[in-house]
Amino acid sequence: MPPIPNMDLNGTGYCAAFRFRMAARAVTRLYDAALQKSGIRSTQFAILVAVAKKQPLPIHSLSEILFIDQTTLTRSLQVMRKAGLVAISKRSTMRQRFVTLTPRGEGALKRALPAWRDVQSRFVASVGTKNWSELRDELERLSTLAGGLEEQELPKALLAAMHR
Repeated sequence: MPPIPNMDLNGTGYCAAFRFRMAARAVTRLYDAALQKSGIRSTQFAILVAVAKKQPLPIHSLSEILFIDQTTLTRSLQVMRKAGLVAISKRSTMRQRFVTLTPRGEGALKRALPAWRDVQSRFVASVGTKNWSELRDELERLSTLAGGLEEQELPKALLAAMHR
């Protein structure tokens, strides 16, 4: 099928979002396959690890740690709560809800860790330890940079929505 007439798509193949999503999907598939026997997915593994390190953890803090918007995170947490992996408190006096691991969540994380360590070491060995260290640092920098740009764009989007 020919390109759409009168539409300039020049440069779209270099889109940062497209390239990051493509890499993220490939890495996610690799880790999901490795974690399959543990019964959790890589996204759940990341949530369990973050909660295990700082529990009890307010949902908004978990959202910030994982760079996941609260609505998406809340949906994921509800699925994990129904599976018995996490517990979510009632709202506290400060209107916060806290997440903790359940014994089932601890068990799932314990089962997943050896598979994660294996796939992580294979991935790092394939990339190269020095390259991985530099890439990890750069990914963290880019996440922070994108978060700052998003904060600049948010007021513009709110203003546009108000004028509709």
